[in-house]
Amino acid sequence: MYKMLVECMGWVGEALFTFTLYSYLVFSVDRGKILKKVLNHIDNSRDEIVSFLRDLIRIPSVTGEERGIQEFIASKLKDWGLSYDMWFIDETELLKHPLAEKVKLPYKDRPMLVGIVKGYGGGRSLAFNGHVDVIPSGPASSWKFDPFGGVIDGYRIYGRGASDMKSGIAAYTMAVKLLLEVDVHPLGNVYLHYVIDEEYSSNGTLAALLRGYVADGAVNAEASDMEIQPAVSGSMWFKIKVRGKTASMSRVWEGVNVIEQAYKIYDAVRKLYEIRVSEKKHPLYPDNRGVLALFIGTFNAGSYPSAIPDEAELRGRMGLLPGESIGDAITELRDFILKYSILDPWLKYNPPEIVQEGYAGEGVEIPIDHPIVSTMINAYASALGIKPIVKGHEGATDMRILMKMNVPTVCFGPGTITQMHAYNEWVDLRDVVNAVKVMATMIIDWCGFLA
Repeated sequence: MYKMLVECMGWVGEALFTFTLYSYLVFSVDRGKILKKVLNHIDNSRDEIVSFLRDLIRIPSVTGEERGIQEFIASKLKDWGLSYDMWFIDETELLKHPLAEKVKLPYKDRPMLVGIVKGYGGGRSLAFNGHVDVIPSGPASSWKFDPFGGVIDGYRIYGRGASDMKSGIAAYTMAVKLLLEVDVHPLGNVYLHYVIDEEYSSNGTLAALLRGYVADGAVNAEASDMEIQPAVSGSMWFKIKVRGKTASMSRVWEGVNVIEQAYKIYDAVRKLYEIRVSEKKHPLYPDNRGVLALFIGTFNAGSYPSAIPDEAELRGRMGLLPGESIGDAITELRDFILKYSILDPWLKYNPPEIVQEGYAGEGVEIPIDHPIVSTMINAYASALGIKPIVKGHEGATDMRILMKMNVPTVCFGPGTITQMHAYNEWVDLRDVVNAVKVMATMIIDWCGFLA
């Protein structure tokens, strides 16, 4: 009816009618009754929510193999009468953008997907952002259940991607579906991002934004322990080369075993971590030990058991608080290790080489009083009847790229960060259902609604 009236009245009438309609809906419709209806429908749809999440977990979508899950979600959107856009990233065009990252796996046969709910006009647009790819499951012997079985045990569902982040994707997908089923329609557009390649880069989210799926606000649905998180930390990978001196196995005293020297560098990295935890503070990270995680992840040295190794390579990860730059961080790491090396008679004259190599993403944050955050806090309280915890997210997410592309974003989703990339990964199904409630309420409050 609304669209028929608009066609008859032209653009002037459209503007006047939209303003009048929006004012009526926002101020006159009993939001409480509508919200109660929505929340009851979500409670009654628990089995459907769980079934959809289980279906997602059962599709192995390791980075590079996302096509199957994208086609499954697209088929569901089609069955539910929702529009979507599926396309393949043009690597050449994408890499022209300054925020694009190096492509590790070709994007051929790896479609992007965005679900689209066209608003009736007059409301703010909202994007939900999430990635469909997961890391490899590792050896099956390390799992209690089949990593792609979606086994339910009590209130938990197990499987690779349960927390990171198929539960978040399931939550915002079902929030939209269940809203529409009770005839609650957003006034602003709602975009559902299903991006690829997130475990390697933020190129998937960047591609979605460059294709035009930008909104007035966004919810990055990564696992947040059901906390409202207006900040995400950054991190960078680094490489350290250490040199020793080889020697005959019968003249070991003439050589310098690089493994012994590399251990000294390892010790320096550990000491720098302790210093940073003591000195670096942020109000959204009262316990900063996790967000500042600094460690060596891989070590390679030597090529033969009976030879003194003379070259070693250490690679590691350095966590950054919002506001810390990659340049400052690598300088801090390099300066500390070199100062530490001066104390050693060998390393003083054979200093290690320290470079940033691999992933590098700075943390971002948005003021707590920004509308996207305050609306999310109120939506949580309205949906669940309790005040949310507001903290920073420990780890990098695509909130970073959304913010850098000027989309105000908050992080919120089911799942716990302790389960991300873990064996026996699980998510609490009660949290998943509650996340659907919060996200549905967020759509109502942020976009406005027609009921």
